[in-house]
Amino acid sequence: MITIINYGLGNVRAFANLYRRLNIPVAIAARAQDLDGASKLIVPGVGAFDHAMELLNGSGMREALDDLVLRKFVPVLGVCVGMQILAGSSEEGRLSGLGWIEGRVRRFDEATLPQPPRLPHMGWNDVVPKGGSGLFSGLERDSRFYFLHSYYFDCASNDNVLATSEYGIAFGCAVRSNDIYGVQFHPEKSHDYGIRLLKNFAEL
Repeated sequence: MITIINYGLGNVRAFANLYRRLNIPVAIAARAQDLDGASKLIVPGVGAFDHAMELLNGSGMREALDDLVLRKFVPVLGVCVGMQILAGSSEEGRLSGLGWIEGRVRRFDEATLPQPPRLPHMGWNDVVPKGGSGLFSGLERDSRFYFLHSYYFDCASNDNVLATSEYGIAFGCAVRSNDIYGVQFHPEKSHDYGIRLLKNFAEL
């Protein structure tokens, strides 16, 4: 069962509808008790880091999610801000993140961006996966995904970088630590590439 965390941010219905079209069982969790039976988790998100953490901490699901991910090793995929809150902290805010993957979320330096400097990074961009991850099976070459962000996940260890993209600089656009995954781009808006990635996650 793919369980999508509905804590007030992200296009929850888009993920649910996509999985239903793939005939993959899916549920939406808005309370801790809704997490019963989850075999995989998706944490979507849009907007600011602190706002996301305030909503998640206030949802009543934080303790249950920590238990599922850190002690029961249920695979999880964070998307966009849902990826960023996997980190310990962010330059965007003051609150602590989930800390499930060691690293810090940083703002793009406008001095490195194409002229004229533009934030957010918005639109389609190439994604280059590292080898050896089933999340990008079939997406190893010529894959493109839709981005909308001004901050990126700076992993403490390059070993946790699963894929890279470029916007002025090369940056990690997908991360992994064991069964914890995150992608900065929006697979639910990325057409066939996104469908393949979400199907891959269901099959990990």
